[in-house]
Amino acid sequence: MSIDINCDMGESNAVLKDQAILDYVTSINIACGYHAGNHTIMHQTVRNAIRKNVHIGAHPGYPDLKGFGRRDMDFSTEEIYNMVVYQVGALQAFISVEKGSLHHVKPHGALYNQSANNIEKATAIVNAIYDVNPTSILYCLSGSKMVGIARNKGLQVYEEVFSDRNYNDDGTLVSRQESNALIQTEAEMLEHVKGILMSNEVMSVQQKKINISAQTLCIHGDGPHALDYAKKIYELKCQIK
Repeated sequence: MSIDINCDMGESNAVLKDQAILDYVTSINIACGYHAGNHTIMHQTVRNAIRKNVHIGAHPGYPDLKGFGRRDMDFSTEEIYNMVVYQVGALQAFISVEKGSLHHVKPHGALYNQSANNIEKATAIVNAIYDVNPTSILYCLSGSKMVGIARNKGLQVYEEVFSDRNYNDDGTLVSRQESNALIQTEAEMLEHVKGILMSNEVMSVQQKKINISAQTLCIHGDGPHALDYAKKIYELKCQIK
């Protein structure tokens, strides 16, 4: 399978930038109003993606507009289940209005990270996705416990890697609280992505090559260089083909 390129979208009013990125990705993850976005942006982004024949996914997060969904929060598994059902259901309604289909669900930010290897939280998210739309694909952290939980439930899974994030030796992402969480330059980003596309490998911050399963590669749409990075990654992917 040729690797899927996904991008987080609908997280601001930068609709024109989001539209431009659609030419260089194969799927998008649309914010559902809890960490960013709103009903109008959701609908516009769905419409634009369908026009460009790009796969649409829901990007549910914690109810944390102030912290952009990146602050760790303490919710019960019942609350996590309900917030995921609520957000995925809202996006699915807009997709139905536009005669499209929900392709996948990708948790956002702290919800994504906290649940990746937490069995209870991962199970709550998996159950929510399955109950809303069992044919949708779960995008989750490569090598995480959530992968097995989802597959055991019967969900298809795309293991995800990141174009602009650094990794630890154990395959986890370097915390955004650390100064080296993000890859800083375009050259470093392209070298990192090239290793993923050609060898399924990333270099950890401890300078260790680690093998990584990757069916989808993420570009963060809120980054200042998102459009440029999307173009460069698209070009690199075409060259490697």
